Order: sequence, then structure tokens, then C-alpha cells
Amino acid sequence: MNVPLTPLRFLRHAEHHFGCRTAVVCGAHRFTYAEFGDRAARLGGALVRLGARPGDRVAFLSGNCHRLLEAYYGVLEAGAVLLPVNVRLRPAELAFILNDSEASILLCQPELMALAAEVRSRAPGLRAIVPLDGTGESYESLLQAAQPLRRDVMEVDENAVAELFYTSGTSADPKGVMLSHRNIYLHALNVAISFEAPAQPVHLHTIPLFHANGWGTAHTVTLAGGKHVMISRYDCGELLTLIEAEGVKSFSLVPAMALALLNSEHLGRHDLRSLQWISMGGAASWPSLLKAMERAFGCSCFSGYGLTETSPVVALSRSELGEERAEGARYEFQASTGTAILGSELRVVDSSDHDVPPDGATVGEIIARGDGIMSGYWKQPQATAEAMRGGWFHTGDLAVVKPEGHLLIVDRKKDIIISGGENVSSLEVERALVEHPAVGEAAVI
Repeated sequence: MNVPLTPLRFLRHAEHHFGCRTAVVCGAHRFTYAEFGDRAARLGGALVRLGARPGDRVAFLSGNCHRLLEAYYGVLEAGAVLLPVNVRLRPAELAFILNDSEASILLCQPELMALAAEVRSRAPGLRAIVPLDGTGESYESLLQAAQPLRRDVMEVDENAVAELFYTSGTSADPKGVMLSHRNIYLHALNVAISFEAPAQPVHLHTIPLFHANGWGTAHTVTLAGGKHVMISRYDCGELLTLIEAEGVKSFSLVPAMALALLNSEHLGRHDLRSLQWISMGGAASWPSLLKAMERAFGCSCFSGYGLTETSPVVALSRSELGEERAEGARYEFQASTGTAILGSELRVVDSSDHDVPPDGATVGEIIARGDGIMSGYWKQPQATAEAMRGGWFHTGDLAVVKPEGHLLIVDRKKDIIISGGENVSSLEVERALVEHPAVGEAAVI
């Protein structure tokens, strides 16, 4: 009998094998895997007491903290669907997501309770709003009163939706991306293998857990019995302090965060020898940035690529492959889109979905298929069919294929500049600008 693929199995494994290990460090809070598993189970029980039914969407409006990490498992224990919401949304945007998803419960960090209260009248489907801290019927009081609920994994439908993330739209309302239990489980395994994660990772959560499945780290760290280190907001001084204090081995950045770190007055004041790798994503990197990061932190720095619709990681430009090249070519590779990870396939195609030649010059759209590709867009079958035509997810990212076989993104379809009948890549111009030593950041429109 096949056991369903669900991320709940990662937590079960960690509780059984690593119960005494530190699972989470969040400010003054430290929890072992036994305690973390119990809290997730109590969250499941608390949600059922609040009326959550199987398949209900449970929204979390919170920055990085242990409670949001607990939700990645506790919401699933209740048989519900986790809906992490971006804390930077305006009231109208938040109301749209709550209504479109038909969320029944919203758990909210105290600083955002005024926003939640403002939105409540616009989201009549909400049955409860629970503060994540504070007095009265708060998150902690609900956990204390709840009976732990551990779902029988054999009852899980691995193709059912486990997480729902809303993409930000520029010309239309955001779309809800449905990720199944199977998507998340296989994505985590494939990423762990492709990253060659250490036996006992210590990962600093610099990327918001409300963004694109937390880049998979909520699961990859847990399955290995590693330590999750939380940072509530991106602060360079606090980040460097946590690396030294907790023996952090890995963290991830977008280029703007890396630039801030390289220019921080705190750099050079801490022992960073525990670091093993830093991954870059979210936007295009450039060779000199990767080189500067490796020199400043004494560890491997490489790029990754993915989208919310792909769980998200589908490609890496791993540094050990870069090291096989001469120095100039090495950092060019490590700043590229890279090659598909295990469990993913990537192609670059023209407007007729024919593969472009690997000449490093012919531009096409990246299409993908694999274990992490979304189930579809929430309540949007037509948009799903358009994005998934031919059995491949069409990313909207334009790239070239280098003769060595790796990909390099040159632009988004909607951002390409046409001048004098020629296509001009805004990213290519940006890369040229930031390579100049006098330029810190550049944006081309």
C-alpha cells in the first residue's frame, strides 16, 4: 500500500528521530522537535475547535516567526489549506485575497490587527480573527486549551491542495496558486538533494515564509532535523549576530538584500565560519555580486530560479559546477539561471513552442514541468489551461540557452523593450550598469 506524499511526514520523521534537537529559534523562544510537533498538533486541534473544516482556507498575516512555521504543519493537521498572506498588502488587496480564497479564519500578528479589523467588514466570510500574541483569546491561549490533533497520513489525499499563495499582478487581480501535498513533498526532497544539504542544517529564514512556499525551507530543514532560525525583519546587524550565535550554515537573499549586507557597517565584526552556502534568487544577479559575497562571507554563493507556480525552485547554478570553469566564467555561471534541479525539466521555446538553439543569443520563453508544478490557479480554469498548455507551465520569463547547456534569463515577456525594431533586454542593460564599480544598483524600464 502506497503511503500518501504529504509534508506532514517530514514532521513525523523529525519528531521520531530528532525529538531532543532544537527545531526553532525565534527571539527568546527555543523549541525542540518534540515541542514543535506538539505545538503544530495543538494548532490543528485549535483550528478544528474554531470551526475549521477539511479544505477550509486558513489565512496567516504574519512576518517570520515560529507561529507561521508551525502553521505550515498545524493547518495541515486540521485538514485545512494554509494561506500565508503578504504583510505589505493594502486593505483592498488583503480583502480581495480573503474573499477570493473564501478564507474562514485569519490569524494575525498583533501589529497588523488594526489592518485586519479594517478589512473584516469587507470580508464577510471570515468566522474568526485571532491575534498571534497578546491577552484574551490569542494564539497561545488557544494552543494551551486545545487537544493535540495529529492527522492520520494515510487519510491524506496527496493531490489535494495544501497551500495557497497569491501572486502579485500588475494589470489584473492576483491569482491564487494551488500547491498540493504531493507538490510540496517532492519539491522538498528534490531541493534537499540538489542543494546537497548538510546532515544537520542550520538555516536562517531571511526570506519571508509568506512568499512562494518560503522557498521550500520550511520543509527542507525539517526533513533533515535541522534548526530553523527566525529573523522577524531583515536587519543586517541582527542577521550577522544570529549567524555567529546560532552557527548558521545557510541563508538566502535577493540581490538588494545582498547589496545592503555588503555595505553594512556591521560586516567584519562577527565570526561567520559556520556558513556553508548562500543562495540568491527573486531577481537577476550579476557576476561581481556573487564574487563579492563569496569573498566577504567565505562560503559558496550561487543563484536559484523558480516561481510561486513551481513550489518554487526549478533551477540552480551550483557553485561546484561553476568552480570547474575559469574564474571569469565561474561567476558568469553562478549568476546565471543555471540548470534544472532533480525532478524538474526546463526548455526555452519560441512562439510556436519549438526549442530555440543553444547559441546563447536566440531568445525564447522558459517552460517547465516536474514534481513541483502547481495544481493550477484557484477558481481560474481558463488561466490554468493557458499557462499549462501542452503539458508545460509557461513562465513568462525570457531566456537564452548557452552552448554549455545552462539558461540565462534576459527579461520578462511583458518587460522587453522594442527600440528601432530590435528587442532590448532591460536585464541585460541592468547587468552592464551594475558591473561598473561606481554603480550600486540599477533599474531599467
